[in-house]
Amino acid sequence: MKDDNRKHPMRHSRQDMEEVKQIPDTPQTRSPAYELAFTDNDFMCRDELRPVRLQLELLKPQMMMDEAGIESTIVLFGGARIPEPAKKDTARTQTLSDLSKYYEEARRFAQIMTERSDGKNNVICTGGGPGVMEAGNRGAIDAGGRSIGLNIVLPHEQAPNEYVSPELCFNFHYFAIRKMHFLMRASAVTVFPGGFGTLDETFEALTLIQTGRMKRVPFVLFGEKFWRSIINWEALSDAGTIAAEDLDLFHFVETAEEAIAIIDAHQ
Repeated sequence: MKDDNRKHPMRHSRQDMEEVKQIPDTPQTRSPAYELAFTDNDFMCRDELRPVRLQLELLKPQMMMDEAGIESTIVLFGGARIPEPAKKDTARTQTLSDLSKYYEEARRFAQIMTERSDGKNNVICTGGGPGVMEAGNRGAIDAGGRSIGLNIVLPHEQAPNEYVSPELCFNFHYFAIRKMHFLMRASAVTVFPGGFGTLDETFEALTLIQTGRMKRVPFVLFGEKFWRSIINWEALSDAGTIAAEDLDLFHFVETAEEAIAIIDAHQ
C-alpha cells in the first residue's frame, strides 16, 4: 500500500488488515487469539485496556483538531432542553419556555464571534447536542464558519445537532476526556442556563481556574436571575468555603454584546 506520508519503510498496518481477510478459514484462523490485536473489539474493550482507550479518546480529537488548524475555542455550555423561541410553546415548563431567549442570545453570540474569527482562533465549541448547544453551532453556520461538537454516548438516544461541522464532530465514551477537550483550547467559557450537566461543567472549569490548574480566561454566565435563583454564591463566600475574590472569577450577562465586551476587555 502506497502512503507518501510514511516516514519509515516498514509494512503498513492497513496492509495486514486487508491481508488477513484473505487467509484460509481454519480452526486456528477463526480463533480470537489469531485476530490482530488492534482490530479485535473484544480485546480492545477489556478492563485492562482502559488506559489505552482513554489515550485514544484523548489523541483522536486532538490530532484531528490539530490537522484542522484549530488553535483556540470559545466554549458554550448550556441546557439541552431550552427550545428556540419559535418552538418555546413545546417546552415542558413555563420556565424553559421563558429561557428560550437565551437560545437566541447563544446563537447571536456564536455568530458574532465566528464572524470575528479567522477560522483557527476562537472557534465555537459546544457539546454537540440540542438546545443551547444547537444554538451555538447554528450561530457559527449563520456566519459561514465552522464549529466543534463534543458529543457523548448516553443511555437515551442522542444524535449530533445538524449544525456541527461534520469534520469537527466527535463522540466520546469517557466524560473526563471530553471535559479535557472542552478546556484544552478554551480562550473563553460561556455558560447558559442548564441542568446537572451544565452545572457539572461550570463548577469543574471554575475549580480548575480557582486552583490554578487552568489559566484564568473570561468566564461568563448568561442569565443572572437564573443563576442567583439556583446558587447562593455569596453564601459560599460568607461561609468561608470560597474566598471573596473567587466571586470575581465569573461575570453575569444578559446579552451577546455584554459577553463579547467582557471577552474583549480580557485581551
